[in-house]
Amino acid sequence: MLLFYHPLYSALTLPERHRFPIQKYQKLKAEIEGLGLAPNNFTSPIKATPAQLSLCHNQTYINNFLNGTLSNKAIKKMGFPYSNELVERTLLSVGASIQSSEHALKHGFSANLSGGYHHAYSDYGSGFCIFNDLAIAAAHLINTEQADTVLIFDCDVHQGDGTAQITQNHDQIITCSIHCEQNFPRNKQQSTYDFALPAKTTDAEYLTTLKQALDFCVRIHNPDIILYNAGADIYEKDELGLLNVSLNGVYKRDFFVLNFCKQQKIPLMCSLGGGYQRNLTSLVNVHKQLFKAAIDL
Repeated sequence: MLLFYHPLYSALTLPERHRFPIQKYQKLKAEIEGLGLAPNNFTSPIKATPAQLSLCHNQTYINNFLNGTLSNKAIKKMGFPYSNELVERTLLSVGASIQSSEHALKHGFSANLSGGYHHAYSDYGSGFCIFNDLAIAAAHLINTEQADTVLIFDCDVHQGDGTAQITQNHDQIITCSIHCEQNFPRNKQQSTYDFALPAKTTDAEYLTTLKQALDFCVRIHNPDIILYNAGADIYEKDELGLLNVSLNGVYKRDFFVLNFCKQQKIPLMCSLGGGYQRNLTSLVNVHKQLFKAAIDL
């Protein structure tokens, strides 16, 4: 099990009371180490290149972000104050998803302790997402002929609107989003498949939908790899989610996805996705279910 992590994931300086829980990455790594993983289970990513970003993003947008010439409006929509730290962190996060995907193709499983930035559109950032790491990773695998068909299986509570927009004309990238219908973003995009669940959906309905959706996507498209956005914000106590999925339900979701891919012999790359509780201990415990499931397989 190889997990991609960099200290910069949590080193970003944000204003006091900023809504994004930036410290969760560092705390999650410590918690995962407590599950018994060795230091050699963790590796540092290298930064994504501008050429890799350009597989999914407009060149002007890329240049403006890298050069610090974004408009104030664009920075506000992105959700983070602009800084050199942000540029480094972003490139490392995207690079980690690319490299983690390549590792999963060769060895069956890998995870990025960041990623899942699915609100990033081709020409702007949105909702704490700057560049769409999973779309870029999928396009990279196809562009380098490492894969023919990639499934992005998005289980964050919010729809993967940016992913849908970026990949809408890319037939080799299949997108499936299981999300809360009433939640952000207000204006949904059309994924290859969208499963919009009503607010207050509980474990049974969620897990039934999950199993049917994943089985359907695999039977129809036979992907070479699945890129899984394991958002923790489906949890019932998440402050920006609207579903009523229990902690055990989150574990069952993650275990099912991991076990399904193992049984079907489909390489799986996992990204962390969203999670918004001010109680970091509780939030990290939700994210940790993914790694507990991986160890339990």
